[in-house]
Parts: sequence; structure tokens; C-alpha cells
Amino acid sequence: MKKIFFLFTIGLSFSALHSQEVSDAVRYAQDNLTGTARYRAMSGAFGAVGGDLSALAVNPAGSAVFNNNQIGVTFSNQTKKNNSNYFGTETSDKDNSFILNQAGGVFVFHDHNPKNNWKKIVIGATYENTNNFNNNVFSAGTNPRNSIDQYFLTYANGIPLNVITGVPYRDMYYDEQQAYFGYKGYVINPVNPNDGNNTQYVSAVPGGGNYYQENEIYTSGYNSKLSFNIATSFQDILYLGANLNVHITDFRRSSSFYEDNINPLEAGETISSLRFNNDLYTYGNGFSFQLGAIVKVTDGLRFGAAYESNTWYDLYDEVAQSLSTTRQAAGGQEIYENINPNLINVYDRYTLQTPGKFTFSGAYVFGKSGLISVDYSIKDYTNTKYKPTSDPGFRGLNNDMSNQLTSNGELRIGGEFKIQRLSLRGGYRFEGSPYKDGTTIGDLNSYSGGLGYSFGATKLDLAYSYSERKSNQGFFATGFTDGANITSKLNNVTLSLLFEL
Repeated sequence: MKKIFFLFTIGLSFSALHSQEVSDAVRYAQDNLTGTARYRAMSGAFGAVGGDLSALAVNPAGSAVFNNNQIGVTFSNQTKKNNSNYFGTETSDKDNSFILNQAGGVFVFHDHNPKNNWKKIVIGATYENTNNFNNNVFSAGTNPRNSIDQYFLTYANGIPLNVITGVPYRDMYYDEQQAYFGYKGYVINPVNPNDGNNTQYVSAVPGGGNYYQENEIYTSGYNSKLSFNIATSFQDILYLGANLNVHITDFRRSSSFYEDNINPLEAGETISSLRFNNDLYTYGNGFSFQLGAIVKVTDGLRFGAAYESNTWYDLYDEVAQSLSTTRQAAGGQEIYENINPNLINVYDRYTLQTPGKFTFSGAYVFGKSGLISVDYSIKDYTNTKYKPTSDPGFRGLNNDMSNQLTSNGELRIGGEFKIQRLSLRGGYRFEGSPYKDGTTIGDLNSYSGGLGYSFGATKLDLAYSYSERKSNQGFFATGFTDGANITSKLNNVTLSLLFEL
């Protein structure tokens, strides 16, 4: 109710042109390693192992490995630190968050009829926070070449001046609104100011480079998955399973870009500093399904295969923007402008299709002493699509994704060694870049370890994982695309409490 009141107070704006970018699609297409402490300690290498509440997320046949009912809950504390290098200037920022990571249960129904080869049916339901979006990134430095004026010029060129000056902001398309900010903030000027049909603009930012720039990004929210599982086993040799998944996402992103310069004044008024604020709120839900199988070749050797379908999201975007500028007249007088329409652009519902995934697994179980497991997953990010694909705006964006994204592989290796009631665990995870250039978002390397103790019907597990990934995403996707080199380091501590019923 509070949200509705807020929107009513400041007004609603409905725009038909979209504000989505390639990076928005990748955000929902990527998976983060989450789940129970045992699962995380072994870096998620559970495709052929099963018998863990989070193993169902890799291979739904894994629930058929359970012999007893089990319920559990998992909490995680995550600390993410981002080190930024922008044209040689180094900065850092970090965020810490505590979340309910996983909860769920499985219920096993045995068939004790010796003539029936299908030994049991298992049903289960799990909740997982598949991606925690809480993150802070701060970048600062002196750009020797480019100003943000290129962002506004790229959008404005081709748009008639009488549209920018005569159409109400709330009725403009997204590209027209960006031109509006540049024009109203005096960042750009029309070549022919007296001609309403003018479609060409020039910058009011003095040339010469050496623009001091700061970019702050604060994100919050989550991507979660509720899975309903069913599985069965044939003679305790072949295990088959399926999941129906409901996805829920809630993402907020606030960014603030600042620029100033001390370049010599040019004839007329020139921009000396500006701050451009952007707020994005994306929310919605999605659906996917999974199929999987595990086969026991011998008592110790197991192989698994699983397929996860595309996820089809129905999403909504809300965008709010504001711009403040300081310009100087030829005589040195400072003039301030604050362009804040006090409107939220509420866009039409759209569909995002994220790519499916194939996982192939192998494991060897050393009786009751431990195990070693390997998973390899393949995901083709070029199958990411905004829909309807016939929409002109989405058509170009989908082409960009086909050109920029690629298929990648994810390797997970995990091991466990048991000493009576105590279990020692470790793992390694590698995930390739989803981008062809390998730098927009780089490869991920992760290491994990943990331990568990069985009290009988109650188990307590603890895990620690560390991951590192480099990236270089432009501060803006259009016009001004310079960005900082970011090294993200994620530390996670996870605690699980499990009960056998």
C-alpha cells in the first residue's frame, strides 16, 4: 500500500520504449552457488551424489537417494568487497548481508513389496535464495578522453528539438527522455536552436579531456526459487527425478554518476560539473522445470545427467532519473540547474527467457569413508531473449546479446572424508565468462571447505567459500561506455541444521 501511495503522490509515467540492457538479462541468467552448508563446502558437486536438499537443484533425481525423511534450514552471511581501478585510481567498497539461504524437506515412501522393482517414491519441496543482489561498487578517477556528454548526444541526435521541448516528459519514449535531460541540463545544445525540426546537437562540455568522474552503484534484492520435486528409484540402481520451479525476483539498483572538469571555458556557457542519478526497480516471477537421472554402475561408481529448461520470467521495470548541473558563463558566473521530473516510468510487462543448462556428473563413494565428485555444466547464453521478439526495441537488444554473449562451462569438484561422526569437506569451482570478450564479466574461481557433525537424527554443517571474479562493465551502455576494472571478492559462511524424521 505504501508503494501505491508513493507512486500516486509523485505521478506515473508509462513509456512504450524499453530501458533494458544486455547486462540486465545476464543478471538473471547467471546462477550463484547457494544452498546447504554441505553442498557449498563441496562447491556444489552433487549431480551424481544426491542425498542433499540442495543436490535437488542440480539433479532432481538426487532426492531418490534419501532413505529417510529430512527437513532442514540454512543461513548464510555474505561479505562482498569490490576493488575498482579507473584509469589508475584505486578505490574499494563492500557490503555485508545475512540471509535465509535455503529451507526445505523431502519425504520418502518405501515400497516393501519384493516383487516391485520400483523401491520408493520421494516428494520434496525446497526454497533457495539463488542470488543475493546486495552489493556496493564505488569507482573514481580522471578520464583522459571522454565525458558523459557522449551519452546524451548519442540519444539526442536524430530527435527533433520540438519533441524535446514540446512533448511532456511523462509522454516521451526512453531515448527522448535522455535527450530531455541533456538539453534541460545544458549539457548539449541544438545546432539550430531556432529550428524546431533540428535533429543535431553539440556538447556544452569543454574539450580537452581529464574529466574527474565518480560512479556509485548500490544494489539490493534477491532471486529465489521454490522447487517441487518428485523422484523414484529402480532396484536402487537407477534414480529418476523431476522438478517444477517457481522463480521470484526483486531487484533494486541506484546509481549516481558525477563529473567535473577545470578545462578552459569556451565561448558561451559550458558545463563544469554534473551529477546524473538513475534508480531501477525490477520485479516479477518465472517458471522452469528440470529432469534428471543417476545410475549406479557399481556400489561405488555413479554417473548422473540433468537438464534444466529455460526460465521464462514475466518482469516489470520502474525507472526514475534526475540530473543536476553547474555551468559557467563566459564571465565566470555559475548557473545551477536541477532537472527532476519527480516521475517514475512504469514500463509494460515483458518476458525474459534465460538459457537452459545441461549437467553431467560422476562420483565415487568409498563406502562410509567418503566420496569424490565432479560436475560439468554447459549453458548457452546466446539463447537469452527478451520477448516479444517482434518488438523493434527487443529485436536490436536480442541481436546484441547474440553478438556479445557465448556458451560457457562450469566445473565443480568436491570431496568428503568421514571420521566416525565428523565429516571434512572441500571443493573447487570454475565458471567461464558468459561474454565472448571474456572481460565484461570474467571467469570465476572459487574455493570452499567445511565440516559437519552427525548427532544421529540431527546434523549440523558449517561451510566457508571464497570466490573471485573480474569485470569491466561500462558505466552506461550507450554513448559513454567507459568503465572501471572491478575485482569482486566474495566470502561466505553458511550454517545448516538438518533433521531426519
